[in-house]
Amino acid sequence: MKERIIGKVMSVDSFRVYIKLDDDLKSLYKSGYEDIYEVARINSYIIIPIGADKIVAMVTSVKAIDETELGKQREAIFLTKSARYLVATMIGTIENSGKYIQGVYNYPILDNPVWYVTRNDLNNIFDQKDTNEKINYNEDFYLPIGTSPSFSDYKIKINPDKFFGKHAAILGNTGSGKSCTFAAIVQSLFDFDYNGVKLSNAHIIIFDTNGEYKSAFTGSQDKPYRKFEQVNPFHITKEGMKVPFWFMNFADLEYLFEPTAGTQVPIFKRALALAKNQTSASVKRLIPQSFISKLESITNECEENNNKIKTTIITELELFINELTGLTTDFDKTNILTSLSLLLNERNTIRANDPYPPKGTVSTQVLTNCSTTIKSEISLYNTSIQSQEVSEDRNIDLPIQFNYKELIERFFDEAILENENSGNRLREFVSTLRLRLQAYLSDERISQPLILDQTDEIPRVLSKFLAFIMGDFCKIFQEADTDLYSKYYSDCAFDSFEIDSKKPNQLTIIDMSLLPYEVLETITGLIGRLILEFVSRFPDEQRGKFPIVIALEEAQNYIPEKNKGDRESIAKKVFERIAREGRKYGISLLVTSQRPSELSKTVLSQCNSFIIHRLQNPEDQKYVRQLVSAANEDILQQLPILPQQHVIIMGDAVRTPVQAKMNTADPRPNSNNPEFIENWTKPYDKNFPDYNGIAEKWEKGEKYTTNKEIPE
Repeated sequence: MKERIIGKVMSVDSFRVYIKLDDDLKSLYKSGYEDIYEVARINSYIIIPIGADKIVAMVTSVKAIDETELGKQREAIFLTKSARYLVATMIGTIENSGKYIQGVYNYPILDNPVWYVTRNDLNNIFDQKDTNEKINYNEDFYLPIGTSPSFSDYKIKINPDKFFGKHAAILGNTGSGKSCTFAAIVQSLFDFDYNGVKLSNAHIIIFDTNGEYKSAFTGSQDKPYRKFEQVNPFHITKEGMKVPFWFMNFADLEYLFEPTAGTQVPIFKRALALAKNQTSASVKRLIPQSFISKLESITNECEENNNKIKTTIITELELFINELTGLTTDFDKTNILTSLSLLLNERNTIRANDPYPPKGTVSTQVLTNCSTTIKSEISLYNTSIQSQEVSEDRNIDLPIQFNYKELIERFFDEAILENENSGNRLREFVSTLRLRLQAYLSDERISQPLILDQTDEIPRVLSKFLAFIMGDFCKIFQEADTDLYSKYYSDCAFDSFEIDSKKPNQLTIIDMSLLPYEVLETITGLIGRLILEFVSRFPDEQRGKFPIVIALEEAQNYIPEKNKGDRESIAKKVFERIAREGRKYGISLLVTSQRPSELSKTVLSQCNSFIIHRLQNPEDQKYVRQLVSAANEDILQQLPILPQQHVIIMGDAVRTPVQAKMNTADPRPNSNNPEFIENWTKPYDKNFPDYNGIAEKWEKGEKYTTNKEIPE
């Protein structure tokens, strides 16, 4: 193997090796038996033999250093010569069996020989296998997503299970190609032949912040659907984004409506509990506590005064009887009202103008009967409501449909009456919250996506919605009757879609680009939580059998590291929980971001695979270096100068950290850079843009579309 030697090891640390090239190596190439091999180029590989194993190292630096020699003669004659050095990062080991593994377990020694890399070595590193060989989904790296810039004959391959199985991140500046990278990976997933079959039961959900991905999967006029017929992609527009408000738990509602902690939160909780239990026919209309307290006060007066009673009790009794009579409750108040009326009749025996105690005698029998009857009725009332008590812990977070308008107009009043005492100002304190809820009902931008005005009960709405989002709507409804099918959609408020009732949608694109910012985080977090809670309810033997990928475009909008103001994003809570717990249920996150330093550390720390485009911001570069091992820092030095479409891939998804040129997405997402000069030099067109058409749609809260050709 002497003919393969290109230099020797001069220094070595835990992951980096310094190599001096042989003096007789006069160029960057060396001739071998089979080919001419590159020796010293950035991102190329060198081999360091250690016994039967071979360490693979990536060249990250090439240096030429002038060295000084002292002559043997007495006179000191200083001569210089140039010595060339390589700095390489050790990234993996080719074992004696020929298998390449990531990492190093045996280290070179000083003066250890260094070899150039051969095609056979590259075949091991880049997983070149016989195309007829059966794929091992767990172990093999087989899905090609790009090519090696240094070795153009070799494809860069990932293991999809490892890429999606432990969360992944695509990072890079705006315009560096993140959207195309994601689209190309998903397109490659559906293009690939998996041991003779294609994907047919995938579940990929994209939260599309900028409305880019429809064109990447539904094709264009000249390439309709390309080869994604089996994907049956499903695009949910703003008009069709209906998320029933009653799916929200209390944390979601609290984040959206912002009740104050002191007074409004308890009343809001109670009103919600009453509304949800009322819908399930399990709540009773109760007698407010203030009325119970008044009745107890009357019985005390009756017992303490014997046949004497304070004038104020008698004189205020008529007003109280009227209020109690008009109170709507499920408890029969007849006996109480009869006793109070008999007591009220005794006021004729009292002369109010006489000094205290009042002159006149009240019937002892009336006082006794009134006290006994009221105490007995209160006891019966308390017994009746104990078995009917609303359990807020059980019901308040369940997705039970209720009437939003009744929540505002009826159940707030009932919650206030239950807690209202004489002199307190609950109604006044809660008024601002009620106004806020009413304002959201009147705001179509918010009420439409959350269907706040829904009054009719929708049967099986939760199962319909989940199947709708997962792309499995065909599993819920498969009848061929078109009229019934349309009615089904109408019931679900999803009537703006055309879904194949016989075929699943493997890719769901949720277009969030025109959702109002007030509900953007709420809707995103709500859908994420529903997906997590859905799969977490699978029986143990089915856990992980329904894998789902959730892709978050521009994820810093949903899961920022820093809170906006003093409130933590509800979407951040949900997706951080998915990052921590989702893997065991088969949910994977794929986050893309142009500002990784602003992204949740919790989410990024759970990512095991990274595809990194050009990053020029020093804070973002520093942050990314903290996420990966120190051994990869040298490779990351290239981040500021990566060309568009070029990436550095590292983590569990690839056999070894590598730079790659990603495959070109076809069709591409709608994320092309604007062509300023080309458009500015076109002839003037008075019909473009359509100011009136765009403004009219804008005023209606709709998206402007046209079938007209864009002027050339």
